[in-house]
Amino acid sequence: MTRRGLFVAPFDALADPRVVGDLAARAEAAGWEGFFLWDHLQYGERVSAIADVWTCCAAVAMRTSSLLVGPMVTPLARRRPQVLARQASSLAVLSDGRFVLGLGLGDDWVGEFSAFGDEASPRVRGEMLDEGLEVLTGLLSGEPVAHDGPHYAARDVRFLPAPRVPIWLAGRFPNAAPLRRATAYDGFFVIGLGSPDDVATVAAQVPAAPYDLVIDLRADQDHSPWLDTGATWLLTRIGPYDLDLAEVQRIVDAGPGLGSSA
Repeated sequence: MTRRGLFVAPFDALADPRVVGDLAARAEAAGWEGFFLWDHLQYGERVSAIADVWTCCAAVAMRTSSLLVGPMVTPLARRRPQVLARQASSLAVLSDGRFVLGLGLGDDWVGEFSAFGDEASPRVRGEMLDEGLEVLTGLLSGEPVAHDGPHYAARDVRFLPAPRVPIWLAGRFPNAAPLRRATAYDGFFVIGLGSPDDVATVAAQVPAAPYDLVIDLRADQDHSPWLDTGATWLLTRIGPYDLDLAEVQRIVDAGPGLGSSA
């Protein structure tokens, strides 16, 4: 059975952790099972305000008791794995084990990396993602970590083991490298799908349950054809542009339903 969640851009009218927390509480009451937040620093000229994803995740965790929550997705190349490990483990505690860590390469289409002196090359960011995952998962496990790579170092350090933190990796269909990377973790958030048949193609290449295959659709799309294609999660996309709080509340309050969430 496909679980239903929301994929929310905390932009403009939603760029307030208090508003996000309120939406999450409404979502839980309406029967949604997950509440996942975009992680961006900027998003082009059409977006003027963006809320911090970690503050929003904390607000969601505090206002709900059953929703899965997490960033979808955080570009690991602009994070220090040791700091991210502390953030993830703290949110896992705060949410009582309901935190999912979504990770990916990110994109520099609006200069989100290069404008701040971060790595702009997707090839190098891929290397940083693989290396950072090694450090991050080691720290979350509570095992001693000794790593001295080209991008990150962890010299004989050890954190206390964190509550279980599932890791979902993102990638664009039909690129093979993100899919291969994701199969070593807990889930794959695949974007750029053209049809429900594409989901079945990906589902045939990922591990069996309890592995998660996650897709997202616009709120105004008919979701019914996508429900029995092998995805374990179907997320309704909220944003990124021209967000109207009353309309977002209407979509959230309507619940997941069986077809379109619009």
